[in-house]
Amino acid sequence: MTTRIVLDAMGGDHAPKEIVAGALAAAGTLGAEIILVGDTEAIRAELKGEEKGLRIVHAADVIAMDDHATESVKARPDASINVGLRLVKAGEADAFVTAGNTGATMAAALLTLGRIRGISRPALATVFPTGAGRLTMLLDVGANADCRPIHLLQFGYMGSAYMERMFGVKNPAVGLLSIGEEDSKGNQLTVEVNQALRRSRLNFMGNVEGKDLTRGVCDVAVMDGFTGNVVLKTAEGMAEMLFTELRKAVELTPWNKAAGLILMSELRKVRRRLDYAEYGGAQLVGVDGVTVIGHGRSNARAVVSALRAARDAVENNVIETLRDIGREIPAKTTAVGSGAADAEDD
Repeated sequence: MTTRIVLDAMGGDHAPKEIVAGALAAAGTLGAEIILVGDTEAIRAELKGEEKGLRIVHAADVIAMDDHATESVKARPDASINVGLRLVKAGEADAFVTAGNTGATMAAALLTLGRIRGISRPALATVFPTGAGRLTMLLDVGANADCRPIHLLQFGYMGSAYMERMFGVKNPAVGLLSIGEEDSKGNQLTVEVNQALRRSRLNFMGNVEGKDLTRGVCDVAVMDGFTGNVVLKTAEGMAEMLFTELRKAVELTPWNKAAGLILMSELRKVRRRLDYAEYGGAQLVGVDGVTVIGHGRSNARAVVSALRAARDAVENNVIETLRDIGREIPAKTTAVGSGAADAEDD
């Protein structure tokens, strides 16, 4: 059965132009049906008659990038995010992809799709390229600024299951981001989570520091959403600065330009591996439906990557795996021996 993916044509800084261009590029190559949701007239204007079998579902409204998340979701039922997620809820589509308002997408996904039973908080999970030539999954990278120990413990379980199912990593190594490798290092949250992870059935390797993330020392790195978002944005900014400075250095002298030409092929490979557009954004794990949130600045290539990530999540039955995890994982940190009790969120 062909995977059906809803794409929010109105979401992102470059919508609908780049979003529609990404849909056209993906059509016929991903082996998935792409359903563009948004203003029909605006979408058709970008398609210019080249529809390639794409389906369009009209949405009369848009939630802008700077709109208040929850209020806009509730007040604007005809916004493209809401319309698209309702298609998934109704079983008319298998996944939802947007480069739009992250907060609004999370709120709409929770209201429309709901949480997977047993999961206290959904998390934004993204893969992070490392110098070791492997990928590390970071979660949470922005869904939950304030977390309790049970949330990070469950993030570890979801991240481990995701890496195993999606990337074939056997018994993924799970690390906890902290300010030191010792179990006693960190704030109260990380110390309690460390104890809970030690007593879990996960392959917990202990605390990892920020410098370790780029070395590929673990397959899953667990953190609260505030910390994760800062890590992600800092890494993105550092990568952009690095390549800007390299470009300046290459153009400095004729000798540098000659050397740059020789190295250009390898530099392009490195840049491609570090580019967010290669990885398709973040998946909102823990909601009961595949939901991928791309970078707000997504271009057509990033849209293709996001669609590919959504397709792969559907075809690898990630939601079924997470439902199984939801039935198995602790609802309280006391269930694995931590000293603090955490009740599951309502």
